[in-house]
Amino acid sequence: MWDSLTLPNANKEKLQYLRENAVLKAHEKAKEEAEAKKVTKQEHKKHALEATMKLEEAERKRIEDLKEKERQKVTKELELWKKQQKDAEKQKRVQKEGELYQVEQLKEKKKEKINKTRIPNEGTSKTRLKPTKGYGSYSMFSENLKEEQLPAPRSAATIRINFTSRVFPTALRESCVAEEEEWLRKQAEARRAISADLSELEDLKEEEKNPDWLKNKGNKMFATGNYLAAVNAYNLAVRLNNKLPLLYLNRAACHLKLRNLHKAIEDSSKALELLTPPVPDNENARVKAYVRRGTAFCQLELYTEGLQDYEAALKIDPKNKTIEKDAEKIRHLIQGTTQDS
Repeated sequence: MWDSLTLPNANKEKLQYLRENAVLKAHEKAKEEAEAKKVTKQEHKKHALEATMKLEEAERKRIEDLKEKERQKVTKELELWKKQQKDAEKQKRVQKEGELYQVEQLKEKKKEKINKTRIPNEGTSKTRLKPTKGYGSYSMFSENLKEEQLPAPRSAATIRINFTSRVFPTALRESCVAEEEEWLRKQAEARRAISADLSELEDLKEEEKNPDWLKNKGNKMFATGNYLAAVNAYNLAVRLNNKLPLLYLNRAACHLKLRNLHKAIEDSSKALELLTPPVPDNENARVKAYVRRGTAFCQLELYTEGLQDYEAALKIDPKNKTIEKDAEKIRHLIQGTTQDS
């Protein structure tokens, strides 16, 4: 324990010297600690780099091993296939030679039969062939005929039967392949959309991951005038399901309110692209898409393109007086612009 906080018999110069000396030592100590931290940090970086290089080297080696295994596997399969082809050709050649040999044998037997059955001339030896004794008393000629009637032996072979894997339990001849493939493709797209890496889905409830629920939420936000929140709801719904035209159509209305005119044109065009084929059920949606895109064009002072969209909407709904009046106003604007120029 110190008796006092001041040095006895110390003047002001000595105290100032001691203070400066203590400050210098403190600076030197801090500098040494900083250098030590810097060296430690560099060593850590070096170790991390070495560990990363080792991992990459191991991964590269693993990939090369997989490639080598696949190459060896393919090589073995190719050699086996070539061997099977050679065996099949050899078997066909042996079978063909056997058939030719049987044909030659039959020809020789026919010649022998003709020579033996020829009638000898009168005056020559009158010896006749006597039937052999035994059961049935048949001659050697009937034996030859019986042998000629026997078919050639069949060649042995192995027939492989491969069945195509089927997703659906119905037989292939009774199923609709095109419709089944379309259904499987849509299911795969839906699974990819659900399992997408969306950080927004981690904190959402299960019902909040439904595009229809998000669309209704966006509609409520739009009705209350909260257009930015509505756009966010529609954005998440589009990321979950990008095949619903009403999502793009409603988001285009929000962009019109927020003066995001180029985005409104893009969303309206995407909605029109999805509203195909044109049927009576989607007439109202197509009219809205044309009107919203035409409005965005007019606000960008692209009156000719806007008038084309309004006229397309009138073709679908010719009795709509509001659209007709707006189209007439756009025509007057175009005429006025042309006269001024």
